[in-house]
Amino acid sequence: MVLAFNAKKRLTLAAGAAGGLAAILAACTTTPPRPGPGAAGVPVVSHEPPHFTGEQPPPAPREFRAAWVSTVANIDWPSRSNLPPAKQQAEALAILDRAKALNLNAIVLQVRPSADAIYPSPLEPWSEYLTGKQGKEPQPAWDPLQFWVAQAHLRGLELHAWFNPYRARHSAARSPLAKEHIANTQPQAVKKYGKYLWMDPGEEAASRHTLEVILDVVRRYDIDGVHIDDYFYPYPIEAPSATGAEAAALDVPAWQKPEVEFPDQPSWQRYVQGGGKLDRPSWRRQNVDKLIEAIYTGIHREKAWVKFGISPFGIGRPDRRPPGIAGFSQYDKLYADAETWLQKGWLDYLAPQLYWPIAQAPQAFPVLLDYWLAQNTHARHVWPGIFTSKTADGSTKPFSADEIVQQIDVTRMRPTVNGHVHFSMAALMQNRAGLADKLKRNSYQSAALIPASPWLGDQAPPAPTVALKRGANGLTVSLTTPKNAVQYAIWARYGDEWRFTTAAASRGEVVLADDGGVPARSVVVTAVDRLGNESPRASARL
Repeated sequence: MVLAFNAKKRLTLAAGAAGGLAAILAACTTTPPRPGPGAAGVPVVSHEPPHFTGEQPPPAPREFRAAWVSTVANIDWPSRSNLPPAKQQAEALAILDRAKALNLNAIVLQVRPSADAIYPSPLEPWSEYLTGKQGKEPQPAWDPLQFWVAQAHLRGLELHAWFNPYRARHSAARSPLAKEHIANTQPQAVKKYGKYLWMDPGEEAASRHTLEVILDVVRRYDIDGVHIDDYFYPYPIEAPSATGAEAAALDVPAWQKPEVEFPDQPSWQRYVQGGGKLDRPSWRRQNVDKLIEAIYTGIHREKAWVKFGISPFGIGRPDRRPPGIAGFSQYDKLYADAETWLQKGWLDYLAPQLYWPIAQAPQAFPVLLDYWLAQNTHARHVWPGIFTSKTADGSTKPFSADEIVQQIDVTRMRPTVNGHVHFSMAALMQNRAGLADKLKRNSYQSAALIPASPWLGDQAPPAPTVALKRGANGLTVSLTTPKNAVQYAIWARYGDEWRFTTAAASRGEVVLADDGGVPARSVVVTAVDRLGNESPRASARL
């Protein structure tokens, strides 16, 4: 099926050659089908699309389906630095179109790789991953973040702005630091650690700067979420060499080797001399905790509907782990107390990076997922990160496409899990081992709404008004947008069967194409706001 937009704000759903409308708009349940457990935790599930008949359709399906788009080292976008803006825009549109075609509903875009920016910032320099040289403006001038936000929303996708909270320079960086970079403007806040520069979380200036950067974006851009990753205190590097870092954390033997101490002695000494009573690890965790709380409260003070998500390393603190789980400890090594953040309600969603196979017992995907669910006492969203880019990646232990499908099935076995995030978009763009095709066929057979976040607000918009008109090749649905609505959830009835799709509320009309000569004759539509609240239903039929 092709989504085609024209100048009259019409969204046309046209049947393509491969499978037609039925293959794309096959109905799904209000939560996708719940598989049963199998051997070694591998779910046993049929991926046959469900069919819905009856006078009324079921509630709209809901599941957060997102992918990270990394800009650091040009992992996902742009494909290389210093491309012409037209080429960068074309690559962005290709990513968004693929996400929409796969029935994803959110993109998590890295806007701050290393104390730099892929947008015009009054606080940080342009990223070298965009323009080839840190501090160099794009030519001709344009605002990539504004482009991504507008184009994502046009397709009914959420855009979450992803910030690295403390990294100041990546080991893959090549260009010199710009004069306005924090390492030059506030050098006391930045420390050299191996091949990296890192903002010291113990320096108030570092945390204040990160908070100001994030809130500047919240104020100036129509983003749907703020997202931070797992880089708090840096991944330890092996002594005496300066290699390894985060990659070693996924390997059990490597993280047990001697490490280089992070050079935060000046900030630590100031704390002790000021009467501080915590030991050094607890003090470090407190430094990060303060930033997390400040980000959460600051975002919602500016815009109550912007969600705050955190994606920590996937293994929890050692004293709480389930039996048999072993590995690198973010609590001890990165000083990230994600359990406390969940239990204080300082986030709207947690996306723990569960980057191991289902059957790898010391880091088993289902066991780790259940661990994080047990910590979720405030009933926030838990949307695990999946290592999709491990699929057919040329390593000695690549994932199969089936592993990714089965991990999604595992999430659907848990009633309190309603989403996941792919790292990263590259594997889906490349369709490694046929993964994108398999996800569309087995996992994402129809669109889905993003789950609601009622703790941020639960007032539903009013129902839309709906009018129908039969055209030559489809049913034209004319809609009026209630205040605060950003999306329509549309059930269309073809013969006896209901099928589901979504459309951005900025579109005044939706055309539901005939399917193999079978027309849509009636619709049930709701309006959905920024928090996922859904209006009463509006119905119309010919």
